Amino acid sequence: MRQRGVTVWFTGLSGAGKTTICQAVEEKLRSGGYQLEVLDGDIVRENLTKGLGFSKEDRDENIRRIGFVAHLLTRNGVIVLVSAISPYRAVREEVRQKIGDFVEVYVSTPLEVCEERDVKGLYKRARAGQIKQFTGIDDPYESPLNPEVNCQTQQETIEESTAKVLACLEQLGYLVASPTLQNV
Repeated sequence: MRQRGVTVWFTGLSGAGKTTICQAVEEKLRSGGYQLEVLDGDIVRENLTKGLGFSKEDRDENIRRIGFVAHLLTRNGVIVLVSAISPYRAVREEVRQKIGDFVEVYVSTPLEVCEERDVKGLYKRARAGQIKQFTGIDDPYESPLNPEVNCQTQQETIEESTAKVLACLEQLGYLVASPTLQNV
């Protein structure tokens, strides 16, 4: 087998660019012949964690469930790309410890930039009081202390962010160097 299982966990505020970078990494890895699975927070909430709310306890349980699935896939040699806000540091660390082969990618886009992007109109609704417990507005986001990769989408292109993630995975031995991955 030419790949090792690993969970690549994209975390950051809503609108930071997690899903966009995740999709670009997915595209590069698939074109390189890697076996992978994507667990997107929005899709997981519709299917695996339906019924959970947005209290701290429910958010933690949501992340634990995503982490459980990621762990199963990772231990079977699959590269798992997780894109989820995952606002609380302690549960991210808990999942990291359980999975072991774990790379945290902090998409550290500032709140003001995320609010400017606001593609779903969520920040506007949260500021108007229509959405309660919204991460970054009236619920905290705890930034990672030592992420393996820090993507700053307000300063770098998607290609640059993608290249940083792939370079880290290669450096840590999860990917073998290939021309496909080099041409990001």
